[in-house]
Amino acid sequence: MKKLTGLLLAGAIALPTSVMAQETIDLTVASSHPLVIPWVGMIKSEFMTETDRILAETGNYKIEWQEAFGGTLYKANATLTSVEEGVTDIGWVFSFLEGAKLPLSQASTYAPFATANPPVQLDVMWELLENNEAFRNEWEQYNLKVLGLTSTDSYDVYTKAPITGLADLSGMKLSAPGVLGAWLQGTGANAVDGSLTTFYTDIQTGVSDGVLSLALGVLPAKLFEVAPYITRVDIGVAFSGALAINRDSWDGLPEEVQNAMIAAGKVYTEAHGKDVLERHDAALQKMLEVGASQNPPVTMTEMSQEDRAAWVDGMPNIAADWAADVAARGLPAREFLAAYMDGLRARGEEPVRDWDKE
Repeated sequence: MKKLTGLLLAGAIALPTSVMAQETIDLTVASSHPLVIPWVGMIKSEFMTETDRILAETGNYKIEWQEAFGGTLYKANATLTSVEEGVTDIGWVFSFLEGAKLPLSQASTYAPFATANPPVQLDVMWELLENNEAFRNEWEQYNLKVLGLTSTDSYDVYTKAPITGLADLSGMKLSAPGVLGAWLQGTGANAVDGSLTTFYTDIQTGVSDGVLSLALGVLPAKLFEVAPYITRVDIGVAFSGALAINRDSWDGLPEEVQNAMIAAGKVYTEAHGKDVLERHDAALQKMLEVGASQNPPVTMTEMSQEDRAAWVDGMPNIAADWAADVAARGLPAREFLAAYMDGLRARGEEPVRDWDKE
């Protein structure tokens, strides 16, 4: 009896010690865009959830997430510096707006009409991140570690007035994020710099006549309310950025937590790619449905194949110009562009224009 009492006492003492062994880690996760934007919402539903799930398997660590989505800590023009400087531990870096600091990351944006398949593009970009030292360095030099990658769905044109053909774009002011304004070269349209957080007001106030944008951003931002005329062009998808963690925060994490985040980042990237691909058409149909009763109602037309070809052929070789500019900075831009395009071709994609071979 004495021995049993001793064992019970030892167990009672050991139990709270075991429970207390779990370490809680405080981390801030943030974004300039709100959770209703799909790739931001998936930071929570995929990356954070998967990290928690993996860590729960051993119970050694628990993350106390401090959420700051929707621009509560910083705006779209400060996504890179905010992660770099530790304003947030983890955040989505919007590479479109960081052309000067992340030049190689712009390759896909200077090679439009190359692919409309986000999972394929993300697979190519991961391969480049793992195997191309210059590309990896481009991100890591800013005191961060990349955990996941993001792509867009295919781009179309949304305007206040109907478009009957490519010629109607001439003289129009179209909002586009950062470097994507280059896609309008040769069309006669004028690019107005902006992002999903500014487009609505820009159109509403006359700063622009519409947007060059993507369905999965337009739908939650309700841009169809002020730009109800959708012209499907299917310009293609672009690499848009990365989910990244501040390197100092990363280095302070236990290896088990780091491994969980690496695995969760891959889950996030894969889920995001599939989500973008599957939801693009659904988002367009939803806009037609929701906007049917507004005045004017939302309508959608397809740009003719002749006009689409004229758009592609009428553009200067913006990829060659981009590569020359970046190469002048001592970076292997031409080689990187070729590796990107070859990666697409190797996976069965057929770019409309061979930007790297002209």
